[in-house]
Amino acid sequence: MTIVSNTAKQHQKESSKDINCGLITLSDSRKSEKLDLSGKYIADEIESRYTLKSRNLIPDEKKDLTDAIENMIDEEIDVILTNGGTGLAVRDITVETVEALFEKKIDGFGELFRAKSYEEIGSAALLSRATAGVYKNTIIFSMPGSPNAVKTALDLIIDELPHFVHHVKK
Repeated sequence: MTIVSNTAKQHQKESSKDINCGLITLSDSRKSEKLDLSGKYIADEIESRYTLKSRNLIPDEKKDLTDAIENMIDEEIDVILTNGGTGLAVRDITVETVEALFEKKIDGFGELFRAKSYEEIGSAALLSRATAGVYKNTIIFSMPGSPNAVKTALDLIIDELPHFVHHVKK
């Protein structure tokens, strides 16, 4: 059961639903957006509520990720969602890259994501390094690349994006 405080309800009411989002899929194997099922799911969910202003499919490369984030910030993106590159493989660089940028970390996202994942998949949830934070007044959520992980992550954050942006832009 989810309990929403009166303060949270008030903040949600004051929050604009006019949010610009960016999507970055990191993958060495998916070469086109057509093959990016997780990215498609995220794009569809964002476009049903907000504006998807930018979408990139890039290899697991630190410079490519940093450049994509900086470009989206220059485009005045409010929320950047990344998927992929959060695992334990040598090429998985998302977490180290974004956390080095964060001015503030949103610890609750990773904690809640792992708790929900544990309910769904058991102790394999320990492998998740999902993370979130704020960089240059832009919120960045980094989630694993599997379709089920993306659904779990979006279930946690999609309706709260206006509330998050409201606090970051204050």
